[in-house]
Amino acid sequence: MEIQDQFQSIIARRKDFPSLKREHNGYPLAYFDGPGGTQIPIQVMDEMNRYYETCNANAHGYFITTLESDKMIEETRVETATFLNAEGPHTISFGANMTSLTFSLSKAIGRHLDKGDEILITQLDHEANRGPWLNLEELGIVVKEVQLKEDGTLDYDDLGSKINSRTRLVAIGLASNALGTVNQIKKVRYLANEVGAWLLVDAVHFIPHFPIDVVNLDLDFMLCSAYKFYGPHVGILYSKEGLLDQLPTDRLRTQHPDAPYKIETGTLNHAAIAGVKGAIDYISTFGSGKDMRGKLISGMDVIGLYEHELAKQLYYGLKEIGGITIYGPSIEETPRAPTISFTVEGKTPPEVCSLLNEKGILTWNGHFYAIRPVEVLGILEKGGLVRVGISLYNTTEEVERLLESLKSISQ
Repeated sequence: MEIQDQFQSIIARRKDFPSLKREHNGYPLAYFDGPGGTQIPIQVMDEMNRYYETCNANAHGYFITTLESDKMIEETRVETATFLNAEGPHTISFGANMTSLTFSLSKAIGRHLDKGDEILITQLDHEANRGPWLNLEELGIVVKEVQLKEDGTLDYDDLGSKINSRTRLVAIGLASNALGTVNQIKKVRYLANEVGAWLLVDAVHFIPHFPIDVVNLDLDFMLCSAYKFYGPHVGILYSKEGLLDQLPTDRLRTQHPDAPYKIETGTLNHAAIAGVKGAIDYISTFGSGKDMRGKLISGMDVIGLYEHELAKQLYYGLKEIGGITIYGPSIEETPRAPTISFTVEGKTPPEVCSLLNEKGILTWNGHFYAIRPVEVLGILEKGGLVRVGISLYNTTEEVERLLESLKSISQ
């Protein structure tokens, strides 16, 4: 299928998203808030409703609805492992969200480390991949910080100077939810291997836009959130085969003592987990191939290409508007997430987003929980940034609406 035909097929799928029918002040809503959480297609809602309608029950019993619940959860682990190209379902754990899972994992890793051991974090990351590790300083763990450069990329020379024989873990994002930067994970993996350190990756902002292969990247831990890739609010943890079993996680004695269950506290959100499977199934329908993995890779490739074209339209359109300053790497950087953040001279980010909202254009303002990079760039005290995120349901007409609105706002 030709690229333009593929793009038209993506646009045709807007009908799958009921929320796109909503209007505000007479304008159809244009959802550019995807980095904070995407809209959900009806197919995912149907999976969640089907669970509630047919087998809503707690786990591990011997009657039909609980048996079906157990089967659904394990099927979702299998499908999630395929999505990530993980070793198998035993490497996939679920939780309330990425932040909760990271806190749980950090506590377990903290018990595994000795006083004076070091952890490396970055100035670019979301606070969910900083705060849990900084908390370990109270145990005598040394936490070092990789510097952020003015162009929105990490200083890899600084990273190389700070990683050493005492480094036990490098915690880094795959893509920045604030600036769209995609980090050089293979370079970081090489440096971590040189000193025998674990590599933990926050892939929350990467996975909605690019296919991922956790085995090829040789990740020890990876976290993401289904509500960023057209699913419900569920956190996902990948742990390299055998690794989670080494860690002393918080666990009731009634919980299964092995991976992937040992970090899952209490009853999971079963209907939402059904929605995770629905979201992965939905993404696969955009691709082609002989198996599920092939469909997911090709589906993510075409979605990513479509989103990047819209991001280029937005980026170059913003460049032509006076008074707008864009932060982060050039759109020509490859790869780059289709998330663009900027400021408008004479207007605070809350003012800009409020004015856009009046015309049915939904954008985020502030630091987006990536408070450290916004602070380092010197704009936190000025209200942070305006962030526009491209998702598969956005269109070139919506981008043009946004640009026209910004032209009037910036005057």
